[in-house]
Amino acid sequence: MTMRPALAALCTRLILLIAAFVLAPPVHAERVRDLGAFQGIRSNQLTGYGIVVGLPGTGDDTLEYVTQAMRGVSGRLGLQLPPGVQPGLKNAAAVLVTADLPAFAKPGQRIDVTVSTIGKAKSLRGGSLIMTPMYGADGQIYAMSQGNLAVGGLGITAKDGSQLTVNVPTVGRIADGATVERAVDTGFDHGDVLRWNLFQADFLTASRVRDAINAQYPQTATVEDGVTLALRLPSGADRRASLMAQIETIDVVPGETPAKVIVNSRTGTVVINSAVRLSPAAISHGKLVVRVDEKPRVSQPGPLSQGRTVVTPTSRIAVSEGDGHVALFKPGASLASLVDALNKLGVSPSDLVAILEALKQAGSLKAEMEVI
Repeated sequence: MTMRPALAALCTRLILLIAAFVLAPPVHAERVRDLGAFQGIRSNQLTGYGIVVGLPGTGDDTLEYVTQAMRGVSGRLGLQLPPGVQPGLKNAAAVLVTADLPAFAKPGQRIDVTVSTIGKAKSLRGGSLIMTPMYGADGQIYAMSQGNLAVGGLGITAKDGSQLTVNVPTVGRIADGATVERAVDTGFDHGDVLRWNLFQADFLTASRVRDAINAQYPQTATVEDGVTLALRLPSGADRRASLMAQIETIDVVPGETPAKVIVNSRTGTVVINSAVRLSPAAISHGKLVVRVDEKPRVSQPGPLSQGRTVVTPTSRIAVSEGDGHVALFKPGASLASLVDALNKLGVSPSDLVAILEALKQAGSLKAEMEVI
């Protein structure tokens, strides 16, 4: 029994369609919350100047600004030091206290702080931070910090001057070491428009995010530029927060990243992303080694000859050139082709940078080179 031609053609088309879906490269989607963040909903940096006390002789000794700070602390506690008296401060250190104030942090909540020395203190191990106000960029106090430090480093100095340092003993942390005293207004619950910003500027990704949001919530999102989307959300904190939570979980296929080559000139690291393509090009790479050996020859005079010792320089120069190889790239060669060819040539990181720069100058490398 034979299959009719029409049915056979239909089966063939179905098989080809299934194969196309199976063999097609997977499309990777990202959540909106992984591509950007709502404007104003961010952490804020806090900084304070304080004093760490209780150190076992590893403090700042007699630095003037430490002495002034200790006089201020003593004055707040009702103890006035006589004029001209310089307190010994080997058990105290001047420090900078830093912290990040999370979005929506409310008075009474606690945050972690980092304490770092700014003077000659050798270690903060065993110290305690005296109550220190934490200031924001506007000069207002947003938190108060105090507590015992946890220091992961260790520093030891012997009488002969030898030293041993493990990790960094001049930086410590205080878990829940600061209490929030003032909240920062994020502005998310008022205003007709709330803006959402991409982490990286990309018009294609911004357009796709807009389309994905409008597909579920029509006429909600509009693109302002390559980074910002304006979202018209309902008023009221409860309704707006619920809609923002749903928007953040929408899946979007971001645009392909631009072709870029990153070169770290200090470490010799070269990173090439998958978008890099090459026009037709041929690369020849060889190694030239020049070796110079100096072997001075000493000539001694005979006994009782009234002569003197003479040193005659003898030099030997040798030049060797490694086997040269040529790698040919066809139009549209990908990152894999480039890496395979350069590996076969046996190039070092410095040679790789030179080859990439030459390809860029020749117009074959279709990518942006960034040297950091």
